[in-house]
Amino acid sequence: MHLDSPGNNQNYTAPCLAVFGTGSDVGKSVIGAALCRVFADRGVRVAPYKAQNMSNNSGVTPEGLEMGRAQIVQAEAAGIAPHVDMNPILLKPTSDVGSQVVLLGEAIGNQTAMAYHREKTRLVQAANAALDRLRRRYDLIVMEGAGSCAEVNLMDHDIVNFSVAEHADAPVILVGDIHRGGIFAQLVGTLECLPRNYRDRVAGFIVNRFRGDQRLFADGVSWIEEKTGRPVFGVLPWYDHIRIDPEDSVVIERPRSVSPDRDGKPAVAVIRIPHISNFSDFDPLADINGLQLHFLETPQDLSAFAAVILPGSKNTRFDLNWLKTSGWQSRLDAFYAEGGHVTGICGGYQMMGTRVHDPDGLEGPPGETPGLGLLPVETVLQAPKTTTLTRFSWDGIEGTGYEIHMGQTRRQKGRDLLCIAERNGKAVDDADGCLTDDRRAMGTYVHGLFDTPDLIRRWLEAVGLKGIDVPATGGLAAKQEQYTLLAEHFRRHIDVDRIAALMGIDWA
Repeated sequence: MHLDSPGNNQNYTAPCLAVFGTGSDVGKSVIGAALCRVFADRGVRVAPYKAQNMSNNSGVTPEGLEMGRAQIVQAEAAGIAPHVDMNPILLKPTSDVGSQVVLLGEAIGNQTAMAYHREKTRLVQAANAALDRLRRRYDLIVMEGAGSCAEVNLMDHDIVNFSVAEHADAPVILVGDIHRGGIFAQLVGTLECLPRNYRDRVAGFIVNRFRGDQRLFADGVSWIEEKTGRPVFGVLPWYDHIRIDPEDSVVIERPRSVSPDRDGKPAVAVIRIPHISNFSDFDPLADINGLQLHFLETPQDLSAFAAVILPGSKNTRFDLNWLKTSGWQSRLDAFYAEGGHVTGICGGYQMMGTRVHDPDGLEGPPGETPGLGLLPVETVLQAPKTTTLTRFSWDGIEGTGYEIHMGQTRRQKGRDLLCIAERNGKAVDDADGCLTDDRRAMGTYVHGLFDTPDLIRRWLEAVGLKGIDVPATGGLAAKQEQYTLLAEHFRRHIDVDRIAALMGIDWA
């Protein structure tokens, strides 16, 4: 491989490769992760980058700072620790018109879209500086775009797609999703919407999520290449054997009422609240063959479920009111009264208490909201925001996770759920969460409760489910297995050598 590196040349600036999309959820994040793993496997020190992420699915770096989960996944795939320079700006939607702004890992307040655009100059400078720092530390940067890269009404305000590619002088791979239909219009139409200087940066295409016999699409590949004068680097088939953490909740939008399959498998429900966050907490449960996991949005009878989980929320009081006005509270009350088990994670934990106070209006107008009354705890939303990597134990079983929350919760009765041994590398002697005396309601601030197989078994036992076969590998080790599968899938179907050549990388 012929490639200078920071270790060989102190003035080295890494080349960049941009992965942009014809729309949201076309597979940019996963393809970025695949590229990070493929290049890392060939000895390239590669790092991911996304100038601005909009997602409530976030995580915590080793420094105790917050960033988008998509770039954490890509960093894991690259075999490196995540750093906020890889996602300098994170927008966490709190309403239809506003978001909490996280800059270089720290929350700086809530802003409307218009107010955010007025900050463009400062934000662009911060994002570009973060990218420049990465380029001095690594051999190659894989940059991810956001949404469609051809939103003509937003192009003047764009700080994450072509403006970043121009700053880095990066070639662009355009990704389209054939599964949603209209792949020719997606690719050609995107090019037609771009000004000439942006269009000239598009080096080629990846067609994602193909189902069926690829030989039937050979003429389609030829048409795209003849029409655009650019290569199709490959066609990625649909897969069901790989699980990669998704970037945002579009993958679980509009879930319908469900009836658990009558195949003897117990079922667990997750309530899909409007501002759901960190829903990837529950992926390990979905991987258990002997368990059904369902996301529910429309209120329904819960008696067929062994347990119900209330997930994290980016707007606790709003989602708490939604549970009450939509009819979910009466369903949850009936489920609990009939002996059901309810677990709350982070915002869900806050909602399960007796009251949530927001004296400073961190989530909206100042005030307080009665809770669901399932746990004897009371929460006050307050700054600063807690962001920690956390080592903990439950009944002597150790695990690692993270905390991201605004507010403090005080237990009034019941008992602590977890013992906290370490936060951000510092030893502590603390407790977290609450377990009711009847042991049927519990809550915790710790995300990652289900990343450790022994803790999954402990939770299953706590909700009355014993004898379920849990995968032996969990956490990062399990994720690394998935990244390996993803890279193998990618290499089989994508001309990686041709992509490497775009950055002057010679594998020879």
